[in-house]
Amino acid sequence: MKLKSALLAVLFASASAVAVAQTPLPAADPLDDRSAKRVERMEKVVRELRAIVFQGRDTGKPVVVQPAETDAQIAALNDRVTDLEQTLTKLNGQNETVTFELNKANKAAADQKARADALEQRLAAIEKTLTDLQAAAANGQMAAGAQATDGAVPPPPPPPADPAVAFKQARQMLLDGDYAAAEQAFSAYVTNYPDNAKTPEARYWLGETLFVREAYTDAAAAYIGAIRGWPQTTWGPDATLKLARSMVALKKTTEACRTLDELAKRYPKAPAQVNSRAASTRVAAKCS
Repeated sequence: MKLKSALLAVLFASASAVAVAQTPLPAADPLDDRSAKRVERMEKVVRELRAIVFQGRDTGKPVVVQPAETDAQIAALNDRVTDLEQTLTKLNGQNETVTFELNKANKAAADQKARADALEQRLAAIEKTLTDLQAAAANGQMAAGAQATDGAVPPPPPPPADPAVAFKQARQMLLDGDYAAAEQAFSAYVTNYPDNAKTPEARYWLGETLFVREAYTDAAAAYIGAIRGWPQTTWGPDATLKLARSMVALKKTTEACRTLDELAKRYPKAPAQVNSRAASTRVAAKCS
């Protein structure tokens, strides 16, 4: 009986063992894998910290542990530095442009001043020549007055009280071709009405009466008085041209060329016939 019981116990134990062997093992828990990885990372951090500590101990330098956002701050600082460099480059370019424009403006101002100085010199030379011619004309008028006193030339009649009437009468004498009478009439008008608005034009027509009779010195003096101040009138360009032609006739070619230069500058819209005669006068004066 005891033997039977023992055999039964052995059989039950074997069956249990077989059953256990045939039962499949449960799968590995994924939490164990994550834990293992965390452990590995922690070990890696510990190793790095140990290395830093040992390095600090060996070098004698203090160990500084920086927060994790330091890299982001450094990156942001780099971006700001880059922006500042770009802004500085742009400002340098603008500064170079401003410097170039300033140098250009200074050069233009210097050139303009040089032209103005040259113009002043030319005007001064013309003024001197005109003054000399006026003095010569005044001497001529004094001689004419002395001749009239001797009875060779009768004095002109007194001018009308109305300047407009006197100017009209003198102009009609010129249109009639009586240049001698027109000369006396316009000369009297200039003497009697020096401040009248028509006096510069009267000087111009006086110059015409003298120019046609080849009295170039007196004609030049009359034209000078007419264009003093460079009036913007219909007769202004022609008066300037006649002054230059009078200078050529007097063999004062330098002054003639200067006068022609002023003609082009003062009267850029002069009539075509004036410009054409000015060109031929330049040839005659051998202007450069």
